[in-house]
Amino acid sequence: MNDNDQGAEWEFVGRRGGDVVTLVSGSAIAAVPEAHRAAEHAGQELRFDFLDDRAVLTMLHRRHLDEEDMFKAGFAHGVPLALVGFGAVLYWAAVAQYWETAAPRNAYLAVAITVVVTQVFFFVRSAMSHWGDPVRQNQRARAAAYRKIAHIARRGGADIPAHYPHYGPYPFAATFRPEADDREQSESKKADDDGHR
Repeated sequence: MNDNDQGAEWEFVGRRGGDVVTLVSGSAIAAVPEAHRAAEHAGQELRFDFLDDRAVLTMLHRRHLDEEDMFKAGFAHGVPLALVGFGAVLYWAAVAQYWETAAPRNAYLAVAITVVVTQVFFFVRSAMSHWGDPVRQNQRARAAAYRKIAHIARRGGADIPAHYPHYGPYPFAATFRPEADDREQSESKKADDDGHR
């Protein structure tokens, strides 16, 4: 990508408030020797060309979709869990604990605990399916590395906006898994081959 060729084609959604961000060209990053070395080192480690504008843009789009999927899954299971848990505690505090006999109180506790544990199970299962997916973890690892490279370039004098690429690092669930990368690449190659038939 040329430095002056930055249209809508090169935009992606940054994390902060859904702001649209324009990709910084790989040549701008590579112009800073320390960032160039960091990109090459990370590229070997993560099997990715951090100076290839098209590849980086695709990776950032996927990272954003991954983040949206995680938020939707967390919302879909987290909100019901919070409401059910809060409602169960509130009903216990306001009504159930004052019932005269222990049998209905125990029955209520058994039902409430069963419902809450079921909600927790679905929440954890959903979280594990998103956070634990090795292909998604590879995307997060690459996104986190790209963020570090961009910050190195900015500190080295490159014309890069503050906080670019406008999302935070992944503190966990961003372990690079080579076996998953091989699987993803083979599936992408198969899809390309099918498309050319």
